[in-house]
Amino acid sequence: MVKHTVIARISDGLPLAASVDDDQNVEAELADYKNKAKLLFKKMNENSEERCSIESGSYFFHYLIQNGVCYMTICERSYPRQFAFSYLEELAKEFSMSYGNEVEKRTLRPYAFVKFDTFMQKTKKVYQNTRTQTNLDRLNTELNEVANIMTKNLENVLWRGEGLEKMSSLSDQLRYESQKYKKSARDLNWQLFRRKYGPIIVVLLVFVSVFYWRFFWY
Repeated sequence: MVKHTVIARISDGLPLAASVDDDQNVEAELADYKNKAKLLFKKMNENSEERCSIESGSYFFHYLIQNGVCYMTICERSYPRQFAFSYLEELAKEFSMSYGNEVEKRTLRPYAFVKFDTFMQKTKKVYQNTRTQTNLDRLNTELNEVANIMTKNLENVLWRGEGLEKMSSLSDQLRYESQKYKKSARDLNWQLFRRKYGPIIVVLLVFVSVFYWRFFWY
């Protein structure tokens, strides 16, 4: 069944709306998954897959991206993926009609469209019982539509993003250390040059000065 739903803006991960969970046991059980959902939003961009299922423990994250907005739901592993995406599509259609023109406003505060929870709860109830005739018909007609939706593992998604960030940081650090090494090497070579040839240069300068002073001034 659908456990939790959250809607966020892709450009900056700003949460726009979320379902209100009345069951305290569910709230406590999903606390870690909700935090992971926030991490997923931060890693999304305009190049992310438009539809994707991400597995983690006992649950699946299913998300749909439309018009710069991500609609994500956390469902039990046994809940049919077809229902999850059909549910998200209904949310996307209604949310776009109701708030589509306001989504990109820079002045929006987190959960600015909290009232959308009313529609989410109503739609959620329709999809709770997967054995109703309406939902069985929907399941049969939508089987082919979700066959090509990518499935990923949450830990791999989060680790890959973290790994890329670490690689970038290590690359910058390596570049800095390389530049510092080159400067130290130049300084060391200059010091060695002065120690090796400094006395000879001084003697030659003294000799030239004496020679010039003796033969050209007298």
